[in-house]
Formats: sequence, structure tokens, C-alpha cells
Amino acid sequence: MAFHEERRRLGLRLSVLQYVTMVLFSALAMSFWYLQVVQHDRFREMAENNHQRTLPLRAPRGVLFDRDGKVLVENRHSYSISIVREQTKDINRTIRLLAQVLGLEEASVREIVERHRREPSYRPITIVQDSSLAQVAAVTARRLASELPDIVVQQVPTRQYPEMLAAHLFGYVGEVSDTQVGGAADLKSGDIIGQSGVEKIYNALLKGEDGAKHVVVNSTGREVRTLEEVQPTEGKRLQLTIDFDIQKAIEDAFDAIGDFNGAAVILDPSNGEVLGFSSRPAYDPNAFSSGIDRATWAALTTDDDRPLNDRAIQGRYSPASTFKMAVALAAMEEGIITPDFRVSCPGHATFYGHTFACWNKGGHGSIDLRHAIEQSCNVYFYTVANMVGIDKINKWATLLGLGVKSGIDLPNEVQGLVPSSEWKQRVKKEKWYAGETVSVGIGQGAVAVTPVSMAVYMATLANGGTRVTPHLLKAVDDGTGWKPLPTPPPQSIVTINPEHLQAIRDGLFLVVNGAGTGHNAQLAGYDVSGKTGTAQVISNAGKLAAAGNTTKDLRDNGWFPFFAPRDNPKIAGVIFLEHGVHGSNAAAIARHVLDTFFAKQEGRPLPPKPVIVPNLKP
Repeated sequence: MAFHEERRRLGLRLSVLQYVTMVLFSALAMSFWYLQVVQHDRFREMAENNHQRTLPLRAPRGVLFDRDGKVLVENRHSYSISIVREQTKDINRTIRLLAQVLGLEEASVREIVERHRREPSYRPITIVQDSSLAQVAAVTARRLASELPDIVVQQVPTRQYPEMLAAHLFGYVGEVSDTQVGGAADLKSGDIIGQSGVEKIYNALLKGEDGAKHVVVNSTGREVRTLEEVQPTEGKRLQLTIDFDIQKAIEDAFDAIGDFNGAAVILDPSNGEVLGFSSRPAYDPNAFSSGIDRATWAALTTDDDRPLNDRAIQGRYSPASTFKMAVALAAMEEGIITPDFRVSCPGHATFYGHTFACWNKGGHGSIDLRHAIEQSCNVYFYTVANMVGIDKINKWATLLGLGVKSGIDLPNEVQGLVPSSEWKQRVKKEKWYAGETVSVGIGQGAVAVTPVSMAVYMATLANGGTRVTPHLLKAVDDGTGWKPLPTPPPQSIVTINPEHLQAIRDGLFLVVNGAGTGHNAQLAGYDVSGKTGTAQVISNAGKLAAAGNTTKDLRDNGWFPFFAPRDNPKIAGVIFLEHGVHGSNAAAIARHVLDTFFAKQEGRPLPPKPVIVPNLKP
């Protein structure tokens, strides 16, 4: 009886177990059906998401045009090669293999990866920005063989510049630095932005908006389907005030005169539009747009000629005789002299117990203001400066544009210096001595100016007293057509007595067309007016002492600021030659620029490249 009872209980237990098992298997089957059939689309999408990539699509930067619509800076297609760490199983293996395939040092590839390691893993790390076709082919072959499934090859827009033309004006682009990312909410690591010149100052207009491409990739990393694509928006097109033909004339003339460094700034004196702008030596901005290598960067930053330095807005130099017009105008406007005021020049003059020499040892005899400018008589301007005083000289030189920033729309402009008694007391804690004013009268001593401020100075004399603001941006096209921009307001306007101004203009005309030293700038029928300046970089005594003991170039700097025509100026500017020996050498460059300007205005054929034989005798 007990045996049958036990058997009945065991059967019941087995039945319960069988029932439970059937229920569990039924529930499992229902779950599988639900997951595989009802939720099929959802889980397929989730699976695909595990093999999705978001690829950034770089926006082309806006194209730069000259004032006549000629393309100056544009974009070209190139290929970038990047690592997507999200798809990487062994980053060290990828680095080693990629370096081998690309022909790069493993350490350099590893350094790039380390620099971006803190960024999101889905964001590609660009190893080569402008890869060769051979590199693209090698990487593509390895990807097809499933050796580098975590490598992406993308076509990207890359900046293209016109070789060395106006390099400092255009500037260059490069990958944003960590400091720049931290200082701007709209920047992220890997962005390409303007780093100097117009590219930097107008980066917000030029950079456009990046797009993105969402793709599905298979286990080998190959794209199999595009889920979504947001096209990038190209940056705004900018029309600059630059005249390509004037710019080319500057570069051709610098090339023709030989191995001289220097700068040139050419303006429309009526409104401050920059027609031409150059700093020599230059560099190739294309080297930056594709990611500059260490060797090239090191060569640029260690070069004694400092090719990255923009001499036009960052170089400060003694103006020498080009400063004399500011002294003359100050004296006339302050009622101290008239244009007919005469000084006797025996070749030297004594002030406060010190003898100051004229460049003409035999002297100029009795000379008035017009001819003192023509002959660049030092004694005349020693005398006048001593009569005017340093503070009135500072006042008028500043009103004309010297010793102050020009306000040009380029980054990192430096300020020149026209000294005053207040300046010396504030900076040097010393009194200004009247004897110092004598040297300032001929543009020596503490005076230092930039080429761009010298161009503004001449434009102010040309237009009658309006210190224009030099500027480079003429119009913007945001996709709806060109919209001209208003002319920036002048920095200052001063009323100048027309008789005084005419006396200055007459003197400048005689420098070029009379017995002055600017005859290299003569252009028949155009009344070119200008002033040569030859500025020592070291005293005569210092030059003798240094002879044979230094490798530095101790030759004098050469200036030629100018405008034309004399009585109705349409163009003004300056040519500066670092260690150019004589201002007359700079005048030869100005002549070709002026010839090109007037030929273009009149519809004549442009002049050919000039042949210039510089005067190198000290």
C-alpha cells in the first residue's frame, strides 16, 4: 500500500515537472518569436547601429576674389586618411601597420593619435590631410583585404593659394589648436581655421558649416549603405580691394631688383582701399593648408630672414628723410615758417654745442622749403625741427598717420613711434632734451614707423588731410549676390592750409622730376611725386667698427613713399627695401607699379616685367 502511494506521488511530481517544462519552453518559444518576428526591425536597426559611422564632411572655405572678380584663393580636392578608434580592436597594431603603409615614422603617427586620444572615439583622427594617390591606393588595398577596417579615406576640400603671391596678406589655414578650441564655443578639435592674414581676420565669414554623413559599414569596415547625409555649407565668398595686376607688378618688380627683403603697401588715397600689399621674403601658404611638416616649420621659424614676419604691418624702421614732410607741415601749420622760409646750408649746423652734418658736405647754400624737400637738405630740417619742438612735431606726424596704428583689417599690426616729451617721461622717466629734436627733424633718433603707416601718411598728404583707414574687404556674397560693404570711417580729418599742402606737393614733385633722388620713379605725363629716404641701420662709426666682425647686413634701408598725379592723386603708397642701400632703388619698383596702374586705368596693354639694375654703391 505504501509502495503504491509512493509511486502515485512520484508520477504526480513528474507530471508537474513535465507541465512546468512545457510552459517554460512555450514561453521561450514565444519570446523567440516576439524577438525575431515582432521586434525584428527594431533589433536589426540596433545591430546595424553597432556598425554605423558618422563621417564629418568638411565645408569648403569661401573663395577670395580681387576687385575685378579674378579668383585669388580657392579650394581643391584632396584625400585625408584617418583612424576611427570606435572600429579599432588593436590601436597599436593599426598604428604600426598604417605607418608602414603610408611610409611614415611610427612615432609621428602615434603622436597624432595621442594628441587626440581624449576626443570621442567615433570622431576620426586625421593622420594625413593631403595624401598622395599612392598612399590612398595602398590604404584602400589594405582595407579591401580587411587588414585596416578602421581606416577611413575621405575626399576633403583643401585651400589653394597662388604660390607666393601676397602670402602675408592672404595668410594661411591650419588645424585648430587646443588653446583655440578652449577659447571658442564654435570650434572643435580637428577644425581647419584661418591662422593669419585675411584667412584669420575673416575666418567667421570664410569657414562655412561642416556637414556629416551617417553610413553603415560591414565587418571589414566597408561602407554598405548611407543612412543620412547633411551636405556642408560653403563659406561666404569675399571680394577684396586688391588689384591682381597691381599685386603682380609689385612681386615682379621685387623679383627684378634682386635679393632684397622689404614691403609694399599701395592705397587708393580717396578711401583707403588696399590695391597691393606685399612683405618679402614670403612663404608658401600651400604648405600649411595640407598640414605643414616639422622640417618645413622649423626652416621657417629659424630662418634669419624671418619669412613669417609681416614687414608691412609688423616691421618698425627709422623713416629717415621721408619724415621731413611732417616736420615741414607742422612748422607751417603752427605758423612758425612759411613756404618761402629760407635756411643757409654750409654742409653742417651746430645746435647746443653739437655739430650736425648735412649729407651734402659742400652744402646747399640758401634754400627754401620746396627745394629743401627736393634736395633733402638736412640742415634745413634740423633748423626747422628745432624751431617747432618735439611736441608739435608729434601732433602733426600723428595726424598724418605716423606713430599710430593704421587700423588695417589684418591681425597683429604693431604701432610705430613718434616721440614726445610726455612719452619719454612716461617710458624712460627722463626729460626730453631739445638737442634730441634736431635728430628727429630728419627722421632719425627715436622715430620708428611701419610701412603701412607710411602709406597712410602719403595718402593723407595726397588727399588733403583725411587719414584714411586702409582696408581689404570690398564686398561679401552669402549666396544671394554681392553686397558692397561701407568704407570704414577715417581715423582723423585735419584741415590743412592749401598753400602749405601745395608747397609740400611741389617739393615731392621735384624729388622725382627735378634734381632730387627719386628720378627712378619718373613716368612721363603723370606727375609722380614722392620722397626717397635712406636710413642707417647702424652709425658710420659702428659700421666701421663692425666691418669684418659680423655677418649681419649693415647696409642702409631704402624708402620711397609716393602718390600720383601730384594735384589729383589717384594712387598712393610706399615701397620699402630692407638694406636696399638707397631710396632710389625703391623708387624703381614704384615706377613699375605706377606704370601698371595707369596702363590699366587707360585700357593700355600692361607693361612687361621690368629690368631693374639697382645702385649698390654705399
